[in-house]
Amino acid sequence: MTGSRVSEKTIGIKAVAAHAGVSQTTVSHVLNETPHTRVSEETAARVRAAAEELGYRPNRLARGLRTQASDMIGLLTEEIATTPHAGRIILGAQEEASRRNLTLAIINSELNPDPEVDASQVQAFLDRQADGIIYATVFHDVIDAPENLRMRPAALIGARDSAGTIPAVLPDERGGAASVVDMLVARGHRRIAFAESADDVPATRGRLQGYLDGMARAGLSTEGLIASGGSDARGGYDATLELLDREPTALFCYNDRMAMGAYRAAADRGLRIPDDLSVVGFDDQAPLPESLFPALTTVALPHYEMGAWAVAALAESIRGAHDAASAAVPPTVLDCPLVERDSVAPPRRRAVA
Repeated sequence: MTGSRVSEKTIGIKAVAAHAGVSQTTVSHVLNETPHTRVSEETAARVRAAAEELGYRPNRLARGLRTQASDMIGLLTEEIATTPHAGRIILGAQEEASRRNLTLAIINSELNPDPEVDASQVQAFLDRQADGIIYATVFHDVIDAPENLRMRPAALIGARDSAGTIPAVLPDERGGAASVVDMLVARGHRRIAFAESADDVPATRGRLQGYLDGMARAGLSTEGLIASGGSDARGGYDATLELLDREPTALFCYNDRMAMGAYRAAADRGLRIPDDLSVVGFDDQAPLPESLFPALTTVALPHYEMGAWAVAALAESIRGAHDAASAAVPPTVLDCPLVERDSVAPPRRRAVA
């Protein structure tokens, strides 16, 4: 045999224990992340280092037969797997699962107009002995979880459980929108318009409320400065044309696609961005913001972070490190950070509040 590493076929817990100078029981506790055990961080680090150095890999089949654990978690999505800007939810979940030596399986379901999770798709994961299930939605504030979703540890992304017993993570749409207004006010704007979406979804309500919060905090009027349109470039174009008649110095759009339409509307009116009109979007939906000229200032949704959070929360529930019900209330809310680029400048003319 060549090389410093021993063949993986010869490595077991006994060899790792001897190399680390600890008992086989300690190795088992560390590598299986057994909860409520008294193993110091120094000892745990030594065990993990020994396992890595020797090239130890756990026998998952044997462990599964012994513990009835599959080391697999299921991610049930609601069309987000085919939504470009939400693919980072899956990436965050995959990388966190890999870090925890878990396998992530994905089922992509159709967008459901009713706030009810498909029990048959949950059952598909249960039939495959998934240790836990994540449900991700982009459509609902609150979902009705089927009873079989409660048969395993579960976590929600983008929605809350109507019974309040499943841990959930949500983006701070309201706070993100308010931060846009704060930034524009700090740059000298007073007539800040909002192109809102006509779609009745949680993001619409959260972003509108955040805009209203920010304007109220700054003591600014919103009268005549809100127009509604479809949540696409055409909707943004139409809403912007309506708003430009009211002479705003800055325009906050519900999302980046509406902002794309706003760019066209401004050009059609002979306005330059950001010299004559500052524009801000929401979502940071790559590659759109950096494809516009000038590059669009926008707000990023924490897709990656929500995916990683859900896997971490689920893993802790599976390990029994905390009580799932107590972790569910209230939902975890993650920041939506402002991504500043080139589409905002101080107003050229004095704004009238």
